[in-house]
Amino acid sequence: MRRGLLRRGGGWILLLAGLFAGGVTDAAGVVIVSGGMDVSAGTGSVRIASTAQNPAAESAVRVGMTDTAAYFPLLRGRRVAVLANQTSVARMPGVVGTTGRLVTVDEAGRVHLVDLLHECGFDVEAIFSPEHGFRGTADAGEKVSSSTDPRTGIPIRSLYDGRTLRPSDEAMRAFDVLVVDMQDVGLRFYTYYISMLRMMDACAEFGRAVIVLDRPNPNGDKVEGPLLDMRYKSGVGALPIPVLHGLTMGEIARMAVGEGWARACDLRIVPCRNYTHATEYQLPVAPSPNLPTQRSIYLYAALCPFEGTVVSVGRGTDRPFEIYGHPDLTDRRFSFTPHPTPGAKHPPLEGRLCRGEDLSSMPLDEARAVGFSLQYVIDACRDLGLGEAFFTPMFEKLVGVGWVREMILDGASDEEIRARWLPETEAFRKLRAKYLLYE
Repeated sequence: MRRGLLRRGGGWILLLAGLFAGGVTDAAGVVIVSGGMDVSAGTGSVRIASTAQNPAAESAVRVGMTDTAAYFPLLRGRRVAVLANQTSVARMPGVVGTTGRLVTVDEAGRVHLVDLLHECGFDVEAIFSPEHGFRGTADAGEKVSSSTDPRTGIPIRSLYDGRTLRPSDEAMRAFDVLVVDMQDVGLRFYTYYISMLRMMDACAEFGRAVIVLDRPNPNGDKVEGPLLDMRYKSGVGALPIPVLHGLTMGEIARMAVGEGWARACDLRIVPCRNYTHATEYQLPVAPSPNLPTQRSIYLYAALCPFEGTVVSVGRGTDRPFEIYGHPDLTDRRFSFTPHPTPGAKHPPLEGRLCRGEDLSSMPLDEARAVGFSLQYVIDACRDLGLGEAFFTPMFEKLVGVGWVREMILDGASDEEIRARWLPETEAFRKLRAKYLLYE
């Protein structure tokens, strides 16, 4: 019997394989479940190849989806829905479904959660899709119609269909348990966690269980930026947390319930294995169309505030969130012209020659260290000299407070702005510690 240790605030939770059905319940009523190993699981003759003879596999990060011993028993005999997208995949060599055949894998040898559950005989009634759609190809905020998954025939219910951000009562009554599995990037204005929280609230209302299959935070333990002033709550910011919050999806769910930011529901979390917040985790699949590289994910905190200004962040190019520019920036050797691309059908400054900066050659360790820096925004703002016209109302929704714009226009430096948000961020870090699942 393998043992797994998970951090819980200042102490430790000891999870024993074989106790996954009950798990360990925290003070907020959230259950942490871990099977500790892949074993025979499912509704029929399902088996998962052991990694015991593969030391490299044993030491690699294992996302929650791979811990089938923890959550398969919770799905037996129940109607299942999933909140998932193109990131809901994992390498699971040798997994066999109820027919005795290997479960379908993609060209990179990865199994998708929906295929895993469907081919292992579970009753999957619906797929709920977040921003960018189930396949992750739609533009930011684009309306995505509901449809049907061609591989499994399971209906896809879009949460971004332009009509509602939560399912209908009919859709909620069609399942008993919701499985959440999406790759987040650790920033407040990245919307997957918001879709999860809305579904958690709906599940609380209808008495539905929620199981979060956790995944690493690629920005690790970075906790930086102003906490959201809830006057600026929006579709790109839902909780009073910093820009970089240092939490995984499971930890966000746990904290939201514990702090009363989300309604209490029957919530269970299946943690990652072989992971700490210090682990440098490179994403195997792009989480959205305009974060195609690890570098763009690292630079996202510093460049996304440009989306609340007149400056382009490279949407409509092959290097989104690795470059930025505007037609009127001066003394810049680098230039680009945004054009329609998949995931950016009508990018800002489309068809206009933009002059700016190219960060696409920045070493990854340097990009990871940038964090929430406003140095690029301040530089462009001063260069263009537009004053208030440099900004749009989206800026406050992204940075989360009203005083950052004021300080930039008053000539403050990035260091002076950082000094103002640092105390509240340190206070948040202490609050966050109660809900951590990993060191």
